[in-house]
Amino acid sequence: MPMLNILIADDEAPARNRLRDLLTDIGNTHIVAEAKNGKEALLRADELQPDIVLLDIRMPEMDGIEAAQHLQNLPRPPAVIFTTAFDNYAIQAFDMNAVDYLLKPIRLERLEKALQKARALQPQQLAAITPLSPRKTHLTITERGRILLVPVDDIIYLRAELKYVTVRTAEREYLLEESLTHLEQEFAHLFIRLHRNCLVAQAYILGYEKRSSDEHGEKQWVALLKHVPETVTVSRRQQHLIRMT
Repeated sequence: MPMLNILIADDEAPARNRLRDLLTDIGNTHIVAEAKNGKEALLRADELQPDIVLLDIRMPEMDGIEAAQHLQNLPRPPAVIFTTAFDNYAIQAFDMNAVDYLLKPIRLERLEKALQKARALQPQQLAAITPLSPRKTHLTITERGRILLVPVDDIIYLRAELKYVTVRTAEREYLLEESLTHLEQEFAHLFIRLHRNCLVAQAYILGYEKRSSDEHGEKQWVALLKHVPETVTVSRRQQHLIRMT
């Protein structure tokens, strides 16, 4: 077996130590880094390009399933082997979708076998096990060859422009190659569609105001937003939302 570069991600030090000891016994492996949560694992994987990530599922800041989704956006996605103490019901989801996982406490023979067959996750596999995870907490932005993580809670609005979506936070804008409809479905609990091309975070809406829109003096409703000077036009179809506030 060729030398494998491996990243270990687990929030518990004893679990990381256990994996480190097992990998030493197996040989032909090099631990490039360790991470204490999914966010840290993603950033280290982007930097170090490991062959395999041993990824715990229940971790703070970002869990393993969400981290695995973001890892697939890397230029060179690593193979992922989940490590988990999930109950039998959850484990069935992994078995049914042929996802590599190691059930804690991890055994030497099982780890060795998983390393031998490690492979990149397929999108349909991730989609099938995503319901085991809480809602996504970050968006992955690729910018100048780097991966940036933008917390969903920091996003003021998402605006579709040509084939990209502009992601607006208080600090700056990012460009995301994603469908606005897909983002709406995923984050419907946080964002509302005020216009056909714009989703706005409910937490950042200060209120609504009627303003002149053209030289003829025709007025239209706009949403006033926290932290940014720009407003978002409310389409006629969505003006019922104003009456609900």
